[in-house]
Amino acid sequence: MDVAEYKCPNCNADLKFDPATQKLSCEYCLSSFTVEEIKQICAAAENSIPKPEETGQQEFADHNKLYHCNSCGADIMCDDQQTALFCYYCHNPVILAGKLTGSYKPNKVIGFKLTRDAAIDIFKKWVGKRMFVPSDFKSSQQLEKMTGLYVPFWVADCRVDADYSAIGKKIKTWTSGGYRYTQTDEFRIVRKGLISVDGIPADGESKIDDLLMESIEPYDYSELKDFSMSYLSGFYADKYDVDKAEVFPRIRQRAQLAGKNTVKETLQGYNTIVPAVENYNIHGTDWQYMMLPVWFMTYKYKGDMYEFAINGQTGKIAGTPPLARRKLRLFCAGIGALLSGAMILCTGLIGGIIK
Repeated sequence: MDVAEYKCPNCNADLKFDPATQKLSCEYCLSSFTVEEIKQICAAAENSIPKPEETGQQEFADHNKLYHCNSCGADIMCDDQQTALFCYYCHNPVILAGKLTGSYKPNKVIGFKLTRDAAIDIFKKWVGKRMFVPSDFKSSQQLEKMTGLYVPFWVADCRVDADYSAIGKKIKTWTSGGYRYTQTDEFRIVRKGLISVDGIPADGESKIDDLLMESIEPYDYSELKDFSMSYLSGFYADKYDVDKAEVFPRIRQRAQLAGKNTVKETLQGYNTIVPAVENYNIHGTDWQYMMLPVWFMTYKYKGDMYEFAINGQTGKIAGTPPLARRKLRLFCAGIGALLSGAMILCTGLIGGIIK
């Protein structure tokens, strides 16, 4: 099978996907092309066989490399033009493990909109508000570890069968003729129906904290595109190691909560509500496997690994910064010394006044 390469039609240099312009750019002749333009130019590579799904899977298998980290067990995926120098989870060197099968090819992708420089600026502003972090946490060496990463996500559209009943009370009070009256009306509340909850994401990478990925949501699905290998050019991508069956409990929990909140929005105007039946069952789920953009960085401090993520589409940042306890102790000691000095000064002044 012929090799599919994303080369500049003008100078034949490698093209890389540019988040700022959402185009594939050539750093040599400064030409740029949309993904659709390159797909048309490279039609012989991407569309030469009549079965597009098989072609896409084979292309995906042929044009990415799989690296394996012997330290933490992570599998790191990148296109065949990149060389992975370190594991972005534990910072240890990684070794080439081989090729991926086409079954790991995603259905959809959202391309990076945030450049690396923009991501670093967001991180610097975020860190700048935190006083008690280690000094090297803000260093240029640490910032070099900021990695553009496509994270594998399972995204589900769920149909939630809601069955809800309760007793609602409306209480009215008034005063007349020196007496206070209370009127309590009880109502039987019934809510039954099928609620559609669409676009529930769950990452398929066990090495990344689930809560961290949820913290940088949401993504704007209106910018979803059909997956093309060209989006991976210049970035890394994770190979999913958590399948649909394993993420479904997380999906179900979020779908049920969404269904519950939808019903709750209809229960207005009651003073008290006592539920009798409250069931939210999933009756049908449609899945999509997609790659979503994340600027990812880890930091190792005193034996613990800290993870930070920035939504590569919106710029939303999340993570728990390490606490430099020595800095905190010195700060507290300084505050204590200032307070002690102020108390001694006040005592002296009061003593002088009394004399």
